[in-house]
Amino acid sequence: MAFAEKYINPFTDFGFKKLFGSEPNKDLLIDFLNQVVLPEQHRITELSYTRNEHLGAKELDRKAIFDLYCIGKNGERFIVEMQKAKQNYFKDRSVFYASFPIQEQAKRGEWDFQLTEIYTVGVLDFVFSEDADEKEVRHEVKLKDQNGRVFYKKLTFVYLEMPHFTKTEEELETTYDKWLYVLKHLPYLDSKPKALQEKVFDQLFAVAEIARFTPDEMNAYEQSLKYYRDLKNVIDTAIMEGETKGRMEGEMKGRLEGRLEGRLEGRLEAISESIVKALNRGKLTMEEIAEDFGVSVDFVLQIKNERGL
Repeated sequence: MAFAEKYINPFTDFGFKKLFGSEPNKDLLIDFLNQVVLPEQHRITELSYTRNEHLGAKELDRKAIFDLYCIGKNGERFIVEMQKAKQNYFKDRSVFYASFPIQEQAKRGEWDFQLTEIYTVGVLDFVFSEDADEKEVRHEVKLKDQNGRVFYKKLTFVYLEMPHFTKTEEELETTYDKWLYVLKHLPYLDSKPKALQEKVFDQLFAVAEIARFTPDEMNAYEQSLKYYRDLKNVIDTAIMEGETKGRMEGEMKGRLEGRLEGRLEGRLEAISESIVKALNRGKLTMEEIAEDFGVSVDFVLQIKNERGL
C-alpha cells in the first residue's frame, strides 16, 4: 500500500508504540515524560519496559492491558496511553489501571507499605465534556483534601487534551510546546519543522518516516491506520446523523457527542472481546467471524495481531 502521508499517525496503536514503545526508541519516551509530564526535580535518565498486561489477584478478576508500562531507575511506574475517542467512565478506568502498579509493589513477609511514585498519562484526542469551554491542554490531578492540600503526592494523573493545543510553528517556545505540536501534526508534515532543533526530534522524525518501514511494519501500520479511520468514520457519521435529525443543538450537542462516542467506543470494545473469544475457540475462519459480527476481515485481523493470537 502507498501512503499519502510521509510520517505515521501517532494516534494509531502502531504509530504510538513505534515511537514510544520499543527499547531502541526509549530516549523518545524519556524526553517526552521529562518535558511534558514530570516536574524538573523528578526527571528521569533511564527506564525499562515491562509487560503491559496485568491480571487481578484472582483468576476471575478483570485484567488490564496498558498501551505502555515502564519503570524508572528509582522504581517510578509510568502508564502511558493514547486515547482516540471519548469513553464512558474513562476516569474510572484510569484509577482502576493505577491500582495495578500499586498492588504489584507489595512484598511478601515484613513490608512497611512504602510505595514509589506512579504516573498515569493519557494523551487524548478529545476533550472532556466538563472542559469543553476551557482552553487548558494539560491537567495534573492528585489526591487532595477539602482545603486543596495534597494528601498523597506519589499518585499523579496527567491528561493532555490535544484538541485544545492550537499553537502554530511560529508560536512554539518550549520543548513542551514542540512535543505537543509534533503529536498533533506529525502525519500532516512533509519535513521536520525548523523550530524543532533538538536532537530528540531528529530521532523522532527518522523513526516516524513510513518509507523506512519493513514490509511487516508497513502491513501492521496499514491495519492499525484502517482501524483508526474506521473508528473515526463511525463517530463522525453518528454525529452527522444526529445533527441532521436536530438532536444536537446548543449545549446538548457537546453532551450528546460525548455519549455517542463513548457508546460507540464501548460497542467496538465489546465486539473486539467477542472476536477474541471466537478466535480462541478456533472453530470459525476469520471470514466467518467477520460476517457474524458485521465487520471487515481486516478488522478481525487487526484484533488478532494486537492480541498476539
